[in-house]
Amino acid sequence: MGGMEMEEGRDLLEKTLENDRVPSKLKSALLELYSNYREIVLNQPNVDQLLQLFNLFVGEIINVIDYPPHFEIFHQAVRKPFDYYQMGLDFIRPCIDFDRSKLRGTDSLKKIDEQLKNGDNVFLLANHQIEPDPQVISLMLEHLYPKIAEEMIFIAGHRVITDPMAIPMSMGRNLLCIYSKKHIAFPSEEKERKILHNRRTIAKMVDLLKEGGKCIYVAPSGGRDRPSSTGVVEVAPFDPQSIELFYLIARQSDRTTHFYPLALNSYPLMPPPDQVEKEVGEKRKMQRTPIFLAFGEEVDMEHFPGSENIDKLTKRKARANYIWNQVRKYYSLKTGAGF
Repeated sequence: MGGMEMEEGRDLLEKTLENDRVPSKLKSALLELYSNYREIVLNQPNVDQLLQLFNLFVGEIINVIDYPPHFEIFHQAVRKPFDYYQMGLDFIRPCIDFDRSKLRGTDSLKKIDEQLKNGDNVFLLANHQIEPDPQVISLMLEHLYPKIAEEMIFIAGHRVITDPMAIPMSMGRNLLCIYSKKHIAFPSEEKERKILHNRRTIAKMVDLLKEGGKCIYVAPSGGRDRPSSTGVVEVAPFDPQSIELFYLIARQSDRTTHFYPLALNSYPLMPPPDQVEKEVGEKRKMQRTPIFLAFGEEVDMEHFPGSENIDKLTKRKARANYIWNQVRKYYSLKTGAGF
């Protein structure tokens, strides 16, 4: 596609955004995202198709504004009549440099696949870096374990079902939304409603686990990793209460449940804002990047290094710290031969 056609693509987008119901902040964010996406796909053979996909994505965002969808406590991926799951994968796919990407822990993945087929449940205790991490994980697994890629359930924050730019992607995922401690008290008049929502979500999670064969991704940090004061992106600490909650839920299900650490490095693809934003509408910047994904060895939630001869509260903290350090260990290998 030549420069003239590329400019026509931007003109078409600007015309599409000539809608009084589209906030100016959102228009600005979409135009900036288009510029990033255009640079990524410019030299790819299906550039025309990808830019059409971007316009389709924008059309879905405008549709969300006009007709906000209702998300159930457990939202199941919408595959018909329009396949939102596939749209999300196709949209993110050109942003991943697969030739330089690395997937490690295939032995653990094989065990996870067997455990799920046997009706056991699996929790992936992971770090979280960017908004489209679900799409990134699925793209890294789609050829080896497509069933896991498609059926994985994500514990998500409220932002993914309230921000118009996030909703089209969220429509294609299996989601259980929980308000994190960072957001539950804002605004204060919504706190009780959010607490009730979380209780209903937990009850639904127990029901799902009782069915068996569920693979659930959770980020015990409660948010995305961000750069430290030195500019290095680090794995955010895991919250002991969060891990204890999911461990308790697993035991309530009366199904065998397994816990695995998962390390993910996707940050360069769409870095989050430096600070946690309480309002929706953050800007997105994209670039093409390799992805690093590592599944660690299964964690014995009762017997782990440092678990002996300590009280319950101390053990919860030790458990969270141990799992966090496992994720950090795998994450630290992302640039080395070991990853």
